[in-house]
Amino acid sequence: MKNKVFGNLSNIHFIGIGGIGISALAGLLFSLGKNISGTEDNESPETLDTLRAKGVKISLDLDPMKIPLAACYIYSDAWLSSHPEIINEAKKRDVPVMSYFEALGEVTNEFFLIAVAGTHGKTTTTAMVGDVLENGGLDPTVVVGSLRSVSGSNFRKGESEYFVVEADEYLRHFLKLSPRILVITNIEEDHLDYYKNLADIENAFRELAGHVPKGGFIVCDPKDKSIAKAIKGVRAKIIDYNEFLPSVPKLHVPGPHNRKNAAVALAVARAIDINTVKATEALRGFSGTWRRFEYKGETKNGMVLYDDYAHHPTEIKATLSGARELYPDKKITVLFQPHLYSRTKILLYQFGGAFSLADEALILPIYAAREKPDPTISSAILAEEIIKQGTNAKYVSTFDDATDYILENGKKGDLLITMGAGNVYKAGEMVGLVRKL
Repeated sequence: MKNKVFGNLSNIHFIGIGGIGISALAGLLFSLGKNISGTEDNESPETLDTLRAKGVKISLDLDPMKIPLAACYIYSDAWLSSHPEIINEAKKRDVPVMSYFEALGEVTNEFFLIAVAGTHGKTTTTAMVGDVLENGGLDPTVVVGSLRSVSGSNFRKGESEYFVVEADEYLRHFLKLSPRILVITNIEEDHLDYYKNLADIENAFRELAGHVPKGGFIVCDPKDKSIAKAIKGVRAKIIDYNEFLPSVPKLHVPGPHNRKNAAVALAVARAIDINTVKATEALRGFSGTWRRFEYKGETKNGMVLYDDYAHHPTEIKATLSGARELYPDKKITVLFQPHLYSRTKILLYQFGGAFSLADEALILPIYAAREKPDPTISSAILAEEIIKQGTNAKYVSTFDDATDYILENGKKGDLLITMGAGNVYKAGEMVGLVRKL
């Protein structure tokens, strides 16, 4: 990867540097010789420890006047609502100030960009595509919204023209990108705190698909109704990833959703003429990413513990389908932390049926993230809906209560999955983890 990024800007400060995506960009720019510093409002060891080990200075001081002078500021969009005063102070300093995705767009404009978009499956698919390109000898740069299990990193610095990135649809972030190859894994209702409805989401994907030039490729399921609307009239060539499903090798990651993700990676390989043997070899060796049905070990009462990022009904179903594939006869308990009041409220019925492949669902309080509390929806209401649709469920008000229940009721060999987009993964540390791969 050539050091052309941001021209002569050498001193860059990241506001909200601990996020999984923005920390990857910070690490990438640091590896290119940029002087990187950052501000964060809480400790995020999975991302911050790695940056600190490289020598990146990170402050937890939220006084706007104490953010250091820099030639450029890059901020996490989450901080627009949580700490706007810091971003506003940066904007007073007469230097470039941009969001993470604006910065990512600037960086990737120099490359042959492969952008992986969709409501679900983006992270795993991005990691798979990155591995396929790497094994095919193309030496890509990769930015992924998780930690790759092999490297333990959320980015890979390559030296070629190829750049693979996870493209987030929230706030239409992905419209800052100009891909040569666009992957659309699926399109469903989500982020309805921002989008008006499914049609609004489809329109955003349609605009992104229009960014792909003639001679480029869109990898998708063209028979999907929402995707068909998004790709109507595009200039790019359409590649149906379903055609590659028969060629998917046996994977270490379970579930039909991961076989579809692998088919996407094979389709991308075909588009850029990667040897099929090399591509399938990479997929055979793919071992997953952080918080995507990640094996954690055993609890002190002998339960097998996995952790997963699933926070949408479709994702929950997919994860549980994969779990049942591996453990068809085991009792499965899910410790679920709902993410956002709006998502829980709007998709309540869908959430109620999403746990049907589990034996039991323990529901923690809603992780509000960027939202204010909504008294018309709660985790207790969600637990009731799950019970109504046929799965045992229980509301647990704290991590401690959840831990006590799990240790009292779980048995050796049972499966426990901590699940959600918040900090539920930390519950694994509270159930007496005794063994880890």
